Amino acid sequence: MQIYIPSETAPLKKVIVHTPGHEVSLVNPELKDELLFDDIIFEEDAREEHLDMLKVFRAAMPDDGEIHEITDLALYCLKDESTRNWFVNQLVEQLPYENLAVVQHILNDLNPKQLLQFVVEGTLDNENPFSLHPAPNLLFTRDLAAVVGQQIILSKAAKRARARESLLMELILLHHPIFTGSADHLIYTGGSQSIEGGDVLVVNEKIVLIGMSERTSFSGLVGVANQLLNGNVEHVLAVDIPKKRSSMHLDTIFTFADENECIVFPPAIVEQTNNVVELYQNGHDDAILSRQHSSLKGALETLTQTSFNFIHCGGENRTTQFREQWTDGANVFALAPGIIVGYERNTKTFEALAENGYRLMTQFEFIEEFADKPFDHNDSGKIAISFQGHELCRGRGGARCMTLPILRN
Repeated sequence: MQIYIPSETAPLKKVIVHTPGHEVSLVNPELKDELLFDDIIFEEDAREEHLDMLKVFRAAMPDDGEIHEITDLALYCLKDESTRNWFVNQLVEQLPYENLAVVQHILNDLNPKQLLQFVVEGTLDNENPFSLHPAPNLLFTRDLAAVVGQQIILSKAAKRARARESLLMELILLHHPIFTGSADHLIYTGGSQSIEGGDVLVVNEKIVLIGMSERTSFSGLVGVANQLLNGNVEHVLAVDIPKKRSSMHLDTIFTFADENECIVFPPAIVEQTNNVVELYQNGHDDAILSRQHSSLKGALETLTQTSFNFIHCGGENRTTQFREQWTDGANVFALAPGIIVGYERNTKTFEALAENGYRLMTQFEFIEEFADKPFDHNDSGKIAISFQGHELCRGRGGARCMTLPILRN
């Protein structure tokens, strides 16, 4: 299967997601901060909201488009005994603080479904009291990897709460047939470096943005940038963003709606200056050079020779900008150029989109119109699709956070 992402907005063909499961019901409110959640989620409603979002995806994607559940991919890999033993060894070696060595013999005897349940939910059977915290953040598959052209960045989680997810992603990348041939294009992050997929945005085949955030370290950013620049990427824009929970990744304050149109949180993007550094190679000896840009908008326009339109998350009112960024108003996901999905509760952001030429549609309107006929973004004009996410947004992640595209046309 071809793995290829030429931009943030090229028409979606294949994507990896995770519909919330029982793991979100295992989040103890006393542990929610440690598990990187701001609130507890009601599992049944969150599942329904997520499945409804996927119905929008299917209506917009071509007939041969594919939506893969990450647990299905992992389960396929774990059916091979040697792969299963390899994975258990990785769990024991990579997570020494979990003391898994004491139950390694038990883990080796689990069937594929039981082992996957242990990794995601943290529990063994009723006869064995050994347990781990659940992994509720698996919902946010975006952070586990990033595809840039044909290269795949395997994320290195900054927080222990997400370390098992990183190992699940590595399992899939190395052992699932849809990634056959991709091993030569993998980018690893070693040591204490960290990088997460929410900080990586693909402008086009030659330009990539990487946020230096709460979750992506300077050393992680530079290490990945070097490897990208040794491939087909010509410019990496390192964007320094506030190291805060509310802006944990670059895509929580900045996403692409169209090829040269973005939704931005003004206080962290528009009002910041001299926070963008361009990394590029010297054409003679491949040394990495750098130059500073006064703004992200200016850097994008300089490198692409195209004007960019920055649409404000929350509109022009300061309070609604902060409120709607908190509920992921800036975290939209493009199904095609100018075709985006986001939480319906961010009403001022949708009003700003309408003022910039987007047709506003609810999830139900879009599905009714396009579920039974081919969707062509070239004929539809720009559309901003709102979907319900009252439970999903409690986990602090929007449509882009919940998707890992692996193929765009």
